[in-house]
Amino acid sequence: MRIAIVGCGFVADYYMRTLSNYPELEVAGVMDRNSEAANRLAAFYRVPVYETIGELLGDRSVNIVLNLTNPRSHFDVSKAILEAGKHVYSEKPVTMVFEEAEALVRLAESRGLHLISAPCSILGETAQTIWKALRNNVIGTVRLVYAELDGGLLHRKDYKEWKSDSGASWPYKDEFEVGCTMEHAGYYVTWLMAFFGPATSVTSFASTRVPDKQTDVPLDIVTPDFSVACIEFDSGVVARLTCGIVAPRDHSLHIIGDEGVLETDEGWDYGSPVHITHRTTPARRGVRHRLMRKFLGGAGEEYPPVRKTDLHHRYRNSSHQMDQARGVAELAGAISEKRPCRISTRFSLHCTEISLAIQYPRLMGCPRSLTTSFEPMDPMPWAKT
Repeated sequence: MRIAIVGCGFVADYYMRTLSNYPELEVAGVMDRNSEAANRLAAFYRVPVYETIGELLGDRSVNIVLNLTNPRSHFDVSKAILEAGKHVYSEKPVTMVFEEAEALVRLAESRGLHLISAPCSILGETAQTIWKALRNNVIGTVRLVYAELDGGLLHRKDYKEWKSDSGASWPYKDEFEVGCTMEHAGYYVTWLMAFFGPATSVTSFASTRVPDKQTDVPLDIVTPDFSVACIEFDSGVVARLTCGIVAPRDHSLHIIGDEGVLETDEGWDYGSPVHITHRTTPARRGVRHRLMRKFLGGAGEEYPPVRKTDLHHRYRNSSHQMDQARGVAELAGAISEKRPCRISTRFSLHCTEISLAIQYPRLMGCPRSLTTSFEPMDPMPWAKT
């Protein structure tokens, strides 16, 4: 299936590198309003360049367009793609304004098109392993989840030196202005949605701890760099999610049930081991399991992974090891096989509403009674047995 890319910045390399995992996906071309960025990416990966968005949208051989532009451009770009009759795979979030996201969903559904949003890490081996353990009821009834997405003191890092494989600089001004919650919350929100179904309410607190981020370029928008939310799911599970770029790095997940705890240390690595601690497990020493001992007085053992992670490319100088193109391949498979996409349009909208409610509690209402929902997701075929 032929795909095209709009937006040739830092994140585009994540997709271009992992597209090699899916030979059924062919890049018809790339486009960026910054021609230098488009030409750099195209030359590095040896793909064609579209000179204009009109040229890209007029290419009838293209089925899916990846919208990798700045989030503040997502609405206009995705709208144009849908109006051209093409499916959209967008970087997160769908849009920065909830009403705009709803409008895009209505447009997509009226035309029989998919509007899918990253992240796709729910399709990764770690998430699928946790999900299988939950389906097998290995920790009994789940009561509570602690999810952490703290990135460390980001504005003190050498982010100005960060380069993608093709040479694009990390867009720190945009990243700070969009905010860590909109950039990161979806990584665990999507997992929890798949595991526990639609959420019913979000109660959030968001704050800006370092307003100017001490950058050399003044920020036009001051956005929260810390948020903490309690998310209630219709299934009865309650999750506490923390996002930030001030506290020490912590990407751990702990799912607490009546009979034990499931945990993983890193949600940004498809190969991160999953551990289970049963309430009957005898205590043992070890720094790794201090949180397990805190909850249960025991120590965890690795839960068998659903399959071995085999990424063909591992990013250089990166804090994560994920297969960004897996979501694109899932969408292409759904189109070809005429089946529902696991990361559905309504799934993406629900994640966007939750993320916006966490970052903007005053604007979205706190507590926020969620207005969106979605049909249950199927596990990956290789994770069902």
